[in-house]
Amino acid sequence: MSVTALKPYHFPAKDVRENFPAPLLYIGWEDHLLFCAPVALPLPADTPFGALAQAVLPGIYGYHPDFAKIDWGCVEWFKSGQPWTPDPAKSLQDNGLGHKDVIRFRTPGLTGIGGSFS
Repeated sequence: MSVTALKPYHFPAKDVRENFPAPLLYIGWEDHLLFCAPVALPLPADTPFGALAQAVLPGIYGYHPDFAKIDWGCVEWFKSGQPWTPDPAKSLQDNGLGHKDVIRFRTPGLTGIGGSFS
């Protein structure tokens, strides 16, 4: 929805990188309706991408019964809606991720509690 201003106004953006402890990364889990939107996480740019599956995502999505069943070798990743293959050994920054980027992952064969998304 567009907005029409009645008169000019200027203000500094509040969501710039400098206003956060680390760059924000939005991460969403496809086909899992328990999570309505990606989560926003402040993650240092030098965080290895592989640490997401091992150290970060269990604290976010680990209580979902499908999480323990994820085969991380088969996960499909998306960046800005496009298929994407990150290198788990490289940092978030070296994988081309910056402040407020959005990534999503799909777990083939897992489609929500009791297949609720299928």
